[in-house]
Amino acid sequence: MTVPTTRTQTAATAAAREMTGAEMVVQALVDQGVSTLFGYPGGAVLPIYDALFQDNERHGDRLRHILVRHEQGATHAAEGYARSTGKPGVVLVTSGPGATNAITGIVDALMDSIPMVVFTGQVPTHLIGTDAFQEADTVGITRACTKHNYLVKDVADLPRIIHEAFHIATSGRPGPVLIDVPKDVQFASGRYQGPDEVSFSHGYAPRTKGDAGKITEAARLIAKARRPIFYTGGGVINAGPKASESLRAFAAMTGAPVTSTLMGLGAFPAADPAWLGMLGMHGTFEANHAMHDCDVMICVGARFDDRVTGRLDAFSPDSKKIHVDIDASSINKNVRVDVGIVGDAGSVLDDLIAAWQAEGLAANRKALDDWWRRIDGWRARQCLSFRTNDTTIKPQQAIDRLYALTKDRDTYITTEVGQHQMWAAQHYRFQEPNRWMTSGGLGTMGYGMPAAIGVQLAHPDSLVIDIAGEASIQMCIQELSTAIQYDLPIKIFILNNEWMGMVRQWQELLHGQRYSHSYSESLPDFVKLAEAYGAVGIRCSDPAELDAKILEMIDSPRPVVFDCRVEKNENCLPMIPSGKAHNEMILPEDGADIGSVIDDAGRRLV
Repeated sequence: MTVPTTRTQTAATAAAREMTGAEMVVQALVDQGVSTLFGYPGGAVLPIYDALFQDNERHGDRLRHILVRHEQGATHAAEGYARSTGKPGVVLVTSGPGATNAITGIVDALMDSIPMVVFTGQVPTHLIGTDAFQEADTVGITRACTKHNYLVKDVADLPRIIHEAFHIATSGRPGPVLIDVPKDVQFASGRYQGPDEVSFSHGYAPRTKGDAGKITEAARLIAKARRPIFYTGGGVINAGPKASESLRAFAAMTGAPVTSTLMGLGAFPAADPAWLGMLGMHGTFEANHAMHDCDVMICVGARFDDRVTGRLDAFSPDSKKIHVDIDASSINKNVRVDVGIVGDAGSVLDDLIAAWQAEGLAANRKALDDWWRRIDGWRARQCLSFRTNDTTIKPQQAIDRLYALTKDRDTYITTEVGQHQMWAAQHYRFQEPNRWMTSGGLGTMGYGMPAAIGVQLAHPDSLVIDIAGEASIQMCIQELSTAIQYDLPIKIFILNNEWMGMVRQWQELLHGQRYSHSYSESLPDFVKLAEAYGAVGIRCSDPAELDAKILEMIDSPRPVVFDCRVEKNENCLPMIPSGKAHNEMILPEDGADIGSVIDDAGRRLV
């Protein structure tokens, strides 16, 4: 029997939904399924922090706040959390410098398509534009580096804006959305509405389903290919684990080799014989030559960025190009394609499989056999090989041993930016998606350690390792204090060559060995620094001790800083020199001779 609702009950329900703006923020985060947020308090967000305190008093830590040491750390931690889970990362910072300190991480998330919602405090609405204390035009400053942003002027709009922000951040091509909340709006009262009660003010409805006709056209083109290749990116990972499974299934059907951008590592297993390794500036000899010589390229969830394409007029010159991307603006933006399909990578891959089967298509096995023989010839160059000795640890050797000793564990890898990042991409062989967190598009030094904090919070029982350089790690070194506070046993594996390694490499190869401000002088004692924070410090410079000390690191229940002293002048090779094509690469045996490149027949070109 239905009991009629009385006026008294209606009034009581309405009263229960009356909240301050600050309380609305907390309730909306709970309703959006957020369990962890990263932040740093300040005057313009104290009402939200007070509401968070009261919510914790009533409900326990259903919404856990992680106090970082710098707002940039908050954004990178949110990125690591988001990238490893597929859920949006959430950040809460104050106005003025709180917001501006967060901008690096916001741009990083935009470049790498990471879902993130950032709340910034703002001065009261009547003070906006008066140069009030800690006032900044946050919406104006972040307009170019967010997927969307808001300035909330009325508390009545706040619930809708928050729920709308999560929708925008997580749908279509993911990205950061910022909500700037003036202090008087946080104090004001209004009626809260849940996610299912609000009506969005925009018409944002990204297309996820690809055009059926173009999908059939693409499938037929792939079936006719004699030298096909899959070029995959972070969009496959963003589409969820099912998309990676579909990629593997379709690659097996077509018999085509698979390569990936830096952001796409793990979408296709490195142990699969069809895997060619990463492509691009520091990609493998076989991946880059296959990209150059292919006749059909299937690009899924990548954007043809300059570090992949090299010289555009020489990029895969004789191929038909298929491009699958959820962002319509990416199609034909950098490279003209023959078949452009706008849609979610997982959905389109499933539809390609269905079209392949419905059309009764089959790969040209004879042509594929010839293609694989060529690829095997390129593979035989063993472009990632390196020489070891008994006195010095090679950086590649350090990554190789780290992989060997962690591959059977539940491991997540983050990185800083530089040579160590590229060596990690080359030598740590990822078998699953969402295990590799790195700053790709923006190339942000300091990303790795706070990202590791976010990953460890999301996966408390997993092994989380930040592969770092001695220069990059110092950008956000203060976040080690955050790891200590929250008992997060992250491992920081520093490849210490006492140089800003990638800067030194380019100065050696392109600037006449004029090493302008690239040597890292006055480095801290990383072991003592770790101990000062309350972490474990380990140092290793002897190759014979490397395995034992890596095991000591990974078996420690505490945060660890591992100072791995490596060969100082090692270059990260192979490498496509600036302005060269994919089939013009420097290999390790060529040393630092920038004028020496190897073509697809193994000939040296000068």
